[in-house]
Amino acid sequence: MSADPAADRAAVPAVDLAVVGAGPAGLAAAATAAALGLRVTLLDAGERVGGQIYRHPAPGLGTAHPRVRRLTRRTGSVTHLPAHHVWTVVRTGEARDWLLHAVAGPEETPATVRAAAVLLTTGAYERQLPFPGWTLPGVVGAGGAQAMLKSGLVLPGRRVVVAGSGPLLLAVASSLAAAGARVPALVEAADYTAYARHAPALLRNPGKLAEAARHGGALLRHHTRLLTRHAVTAAHGTTRLEAVTVSRLDRDWRPAPGSGRRIPCDALAVGHGLVPQLELATALGCATRRTPDGTPALELDGRQRTSVPGIWAAGETAGIGGAELALVQGEIAAADIAYALHGTRRDLRRTVTLVRRRARLRAFADTMAAAHRPGPGWTDWIGGTTEVCRCEEVTADRIRAAVTTLGARDARTVKLLTRAGMGWCQGRMCGQAVARLAGEEPAPDRRPLSCPVPLSHLAQLPGAE
Repeated sequence: MSADPAADRAAVPAVDLAVVGAGPAGLAAAATAAALGLRVTLLDAGERVGGQIYRHPAPGLGTAHPRVRRLTRRTGSVTHLPAHHVWTVVRTGEARDWLLHAVAGPEETPATVRAAAVLLTTGAYERQLPFPGWTLPGVVGAGGAQAMLKSGLVLPGRRVVVAGSGPLLLAVASSLAAAGARVPALVEAADYTAYARHAPALLRNPGKLAEAARHGGALLRHHTRLLTRHAVTAAHGTTRLEAVTVSRLDRDWRPAPGSGRRIPCDALAVGHGLVPQLELATALGCATRRTPDGTPALELDGRQRTSVPGIWAAGETAGIGGAELALVQGEIAAADIAYALHGTRRDLRRTVTLVRRRARLRAFADTMAAAHRPGPGWTDWIGGTTEVCRCEEVTADRIRAAVTTLGARDARTVKLLTRAGMGWCQGRMCGQAVARLAGEEPAPDRRPLSCPVPLSHLAQLPGAE
């Protein structure tokens, strides 16, 4: 970098819109913005577009998802930067002038994109609630099992229990069974009768009900037992998973004494929904809100704008809602960005249709979130010797001691006293559990860098010398 930051900025070609994340929301936004005449750069940490929901099979195993093919054809004029992990977004000090710094490729090459507007579509990661034995080989995330199947046609085991909470479990269990795995049980911690309290939202989304019915029918055909208001409270094995204990839960998700039963298996696909990935947004100061399942998400207005001027967001960052909602939000955001930058207006009827569809899909997503919100009693199944933070090998006893003996009253203090959350994943796996054991709601991720960055990249930033 030179001694003149302004000269450095001028050396970086500017585009109208930088989209971070190439999942459904990012692809829809990039295609819409390009069609409206914007110069668009699409950055994504993955090698191929589509995100988790539209994950590509490995080369030679199949083609891309049909919707990805359609969206990709519409993004022909978009500059796509794969394997670019954006680690920070900074304002240059001028209106409509942002710099996005990324780590590119396995060589960790520094890359910078300059844009007038930024759209964050960074997706989500899986929420894990620890239990004894969850670190055994053979225990994988429900989303991880789905990724293995989609990308490599690989099963996590021959006899797979699917457990946790949330609508993803139905899709995972039916996919694994269709691929040849024996799925003896789908263990759901919530109670599906909770949906009955939100009948209007269900009736307005018949397609979602039909999708659930298809998955349910697949489970019946494959003789998979559905256990609602149950949870895997322990995993057993020596060198790898051999069985799990499934316990009945009360309304607060506390295991009922004496209700545990063992189910033999060689794999467990477990997950309790998704958590929005907010590091870039919170580093910028974007406001957040609590979703009906208690997780933080970005606070957005009706045009998908965050509280920070010049920053828009769409998809799971606004609250977990699935691919259809993400597509709609991405299109709405792109249309608003085109109007904000160049005064380009879209057809009013299309806009009204999208806004109505977004409201309908968001109502259904909020219904799901409320129905599958983890109860406060789930921490009762965490044994004292259970490693809550896998990276730093911090047990539940150490975390509880930090609270009861050392006086920690929040997750941050627990982290300082025990190193829980200081490992490679930076609390993505254990953050929810550490917060609950500390007696507080999980807080939005706040970190200065969204991924590991070589020190040489930091030294090249303007003002670092």
